[in-house]
Amino acid sequence: MATTPSTYLGRFPTTRMRRNRRFAWSRELVRENRLSVSDLIWPLFIRDGRGVREPVASMPQVDRLSVDLVVEAVAEAVELGIPVVALFPATDPAKKTPGAEEAWNPENLVCTAVRAIKERFGQKIGVLCDVALDPYTSHGHDGLLENGYVVNDPTLDALCKQAVVQAEAGCDIIAPSDMMDGRIGAVRNALDEHNFEQVLIMSYAAKYASAFYGPFRDAVGSAASLGGGDKKTYQMDPGNGDEALREVALDLDEGADMVMVKPGMPYLDLVWRVKAAFGVPTFAYQVSGEYAMLCAAAQRGWLDHDRVMLESLLGFKRAGADGVLTYFARDAARALATQGK
Repeated sequence: MATTPSTYLGRFPTTRMRRNRRFAWSRELVRENRLSVSDLIWPLFIRDGRGVREPVASMPQVDRLSVDLVVEAVAEAVELGIPVVALFPATDPAKKTPGAEEAWNPENLVCTAVRAIKERFGQKIGVLCDVALDPYTSHGHDGLLENGYVVNDPTLDALCKQAVVQAEAGCDIIAPSDMMDGRIGAVRNALDEHNFEQVLIMSYAAKYASAFYGPFRDAVGSAASLGGGDKKTYQMDPGNGDEALREVALDLDEGADMVMVKPGMPYLDLVWRVKAAFGVPTFAYQVSGEYAMLCAAAQRGWLDHDRVMLESLLGFKRAGADGVLTYFARDAARALATQGK
């Protein structure tokens, strides 16, 4: 048995950090950050058809769902207490065009799903709609092309039309993810002019040209359209941090209610900096590549699925995020409910 020589007593620390860690109740008592179901936003992929569930090969346990099954997934979200779902369409390639006209078709997948969700659940849950053209363009870019270059101002007109039809369908949060200059102000003005002053805007304010988006592009079908192209002329350079603060400041000035950093885990420093600098509702997107990476390791037995899932999400909270868009939302909500019993 270890003993402490009395001659050393004067050297021993009076502050012992391990005292608070000894018992589960004391660790709980002094915990600085907590993850709850109210921190989660669940992204869902929509496809056409009825009764259709189509697995996304690169995203374990994630499916493209027909609208009727999306509504059933939302029912589970409501039961679990998830406050918001985010909708992303896997548009029929036959409906994709260079001008992305399907984006503002009131009968497109997103608008149809929003109406169905709101008809059944009303304000029991919030619906977030992504605003960008890549699910609808035949070339896979987030904006309109002229001579191979994504043009800014003509794209704004298209984004405004897309945002308005989503709001008309009942969308609660418009989330522009396109990274065009001035799009928050343009969308805010368009919404206000159509009497949607109460519709929120969550800006993808700091969205990077990341290699972590691959599985998402598979899920919505934009990878094939984009081919070998990239989005570096409008999404941010991963080497830049100060620029993100400028982007956030501009979006707030233009009327954003909330801001987002995307991707998540490789950019936690930006989550921290944005929250510290602006003190506004700040969100992070744990993107498809992050999700796929953790799931693949868990499937191989290299990581404990639930533990790394919850630890990764808690890390967002510690970095200052008010909430996280994550494909783990349903599993995390279930795990948190089990912990509470």
